[in-house]
Amino acid sequence: MSAKIFHRTTCRLCDSANVALVVKLEPIPLSEQYCATSEEAKKVARYPVDVYMCADCGHVQQLDVVDSKSLWDNYTYYSGQAKGMPEHFQQVAAKILKAYQAPKDSLVIDIGSNDGSLLRPFKDAGRRVLGVDPAKEIARFATESGIETIPELITLELAQKIRQERGPAHVVCMFNAFAHADNMGEVADSIRTLLAPDGVFIFEAQYLLDIIDRALIATIFHEHMSHHSLKPLTKFLDRHGLELIDVERVNIQHGSIVGAVQLKGGKRPVKPSVRELLKLEGERELDKTKTLKAFAANVERLRKQTHSLAQEWKNDRLSIAGYGAARSGPTLISQLGLTGVIDYIVDDHPQKVGKYSSGDGIAIKPTADLLKRMPPYTVILAWVHAEKIIRDNQDYLSRGGHFVVLCPETRIVGARGDRKL
Repeated sequence: MSAKIFHRTTCRLCDSANVALVVKLEPIPLSEQYCATSEEAKKVARYPVDVYMCADCGHVQQLDVVDSKSLWDNYTYYSGQAKGMPEHFQQVAAKILKAYQAPKDSLVIDIGSNDGSLLRPFKDAGRRVLGVDPAKEIARFATESGIETIPELITLELAQKIRQERGPAHVVCMFNAFAHADNMGEVADSIRTLLAPDGVFIFEAQYLLDIIDRALIATIFHEHMSHHSLKPLTKFLDRHGLELIDVERVNIQHGSIVGAVQLKGGKRPVKPSVRELLKLEGERELDKTKTLKAFAANVERLRKQTHSLAQEWKNDRLSIAGYGAARSGPTLISQLGLTGVIDYIVDDHPQKVGKYSSGDGIAIKPTADLLKRMPPYTVILAWVHAEKIIRDNQDYLSRGGHFVVLCPETRIVGARGDRKL
């Protein structure tokens, strides 16, 4: 079944039509889509993920927009099942409660709340919580597990309804979802509507500078419509009555920012962290097309490198495995010259094992198969968890297997150490 898609012609943050293509990429299938047969999976449509930059405000983004129903129906990513995420959210919640003094019984809202993993520690600390997420099955799961979740996309109308029925929120969060909205203006207006006068909006998003420096090509897929940096974001927030007051770079997802935002003119001062990161972005020319063109050239270098390795495997008729039926899998396979190379993927997700990944139609097998089959090379598709996967599979390495890590550099990991290509 094909998804509805349209190509917008203006910047998602400032509405300028002065947008230019900076990174040309291969079309990929939608992530988190798994099929009953390999034939069905191979017929799945592919859609563009080319990257553009706004010459007026500097925002980097994808302009090919897939309709939300296609993105979120049958979505299978549960944040509570992702390695390290529950612990990360526990720390985040404790930090927010300490820094922004959310009173007991105050309202905490998470937009793009997934299975409620971020809201749970807030609830345990005595706050009222509410999730908003368009993935209906996951929202139902969250509600049944005690985190009430509205199964919808956030809109201004919904925000007004929530405020009318439940009052203003002291904390609004948007973690790994602030890059997922096409209608960013309405999202910002919704957040402003939800916030109490002394409330705070906390977001986490992949950071453009880390995407460039660490060659995080795997973070570019259809859900991630925006690749945020501070300069365009601060101007955008200001236009919508909001003010960035603090920012922190964190290593989650191999390079993200956590920002704190208040209503414009709020009582909290803007911390030096905002000015310092804006200064760094200026020094690195993060709002210049030449910077993104250099990133595109680096991606092409990695593609040639990995494709050459894949050709060696084909010539030697080796059976190659993938590790992790991850959201980033289709991107890594398509962009780095691995199409038609991987024979099966090992994973233990109950909704994925026994099915086939969209695009190449690769069978998903349980992770126990890694030691049973002993492929000479296993490509880590769940790239965020590469180091943990390597640590947890020393038996595979000791028996002669090798892991292939794809970014920021292609390297082969064996029992005797690493080898960079």
